[in-house]
Amino acid sequence: MKKRIALVTGSSRGIGRAIVIELAKRGVNVVINYVNSEASANELKKYVMDTYGVVAETYKCDVSNEYSVKEMIDFTVDKFGRIDYVVNNAGIALDCTLEDKTKSNFIRTLDVNLIGTFLVCKYAAKYMKENKFGRIVNISSTNGIDTFYEESIDYDASKAAVINLTKNLAKAYAPYILVNSVAPGWVNTEMNMELDVDFIKKEEDKIFLRRFAEPNEIAKVVAFLLSDDASYITGETIRVDGGY
Repeated sequence: MKKRIALVTGSSRGIGRAIVIELAKRGVNVVINYVNSEASANELKKYVMDTYGVVAETYKCDVSNEYSVKEMIDFTVDKFGRIDYVVNNAGIALDCTLEDKTKSNFIRTLDVNLIGTFLVCKYAAKYMKENKFGRIVNISSTNGIDTFYEESIDYDASKAAVINLTKNLAKAYAPYILVNSVAPGWVNTEMNMELDVDFIKKEEDKIFLRRFAEPNEIAKVVAFLLSDDASYITGETIRVDGGY
């Protein structure tokens, strides 16, 4: 059987990087998408190719740009002949006080987190439909289920919308394409490690497991949803938060 082909957006670092590594461990060829972190993307490409013997490519694309998204999907299919898996991990958070939150904050956050996810799904699904096979996993957040901090009001709205989008697309793309989402809680990424130490401790105390997740723990759930073991799951959101 030919190796599966995956595109993981926003995958040069953090959760996306962990997803690329987890898929490579399972023999999946992968396209690593990035916007600014070219060096990190190239380092990851070399790592998975040398370590796991898969074929990896990097591609610079802002997922909020429709033309660039179409080009990225076409590049993937031109390179590998098809696209089997998509993980929509690209996202941004522009946290600030509610009084300072602007319209442009909302528009940019929705453009990347929601519309970018939609665009990647739209153009990838075209090829998946032709092959009568596809798996899509959208990365949402527990912020899309609960609301914790007003500073994240635009981020929370975008991640809630991703869950709704997932359900709609699961129905629209059935029966050959499965669409699910994963909602992580706190994760030990570079961005979160910049938080105040006392704040981190208070948040850890709210978690049943008393710690933040490691990126690879999220990646394993994503890999499960892409695998044949999840062949009867679609339209679902799996919360991975350690019991927050």
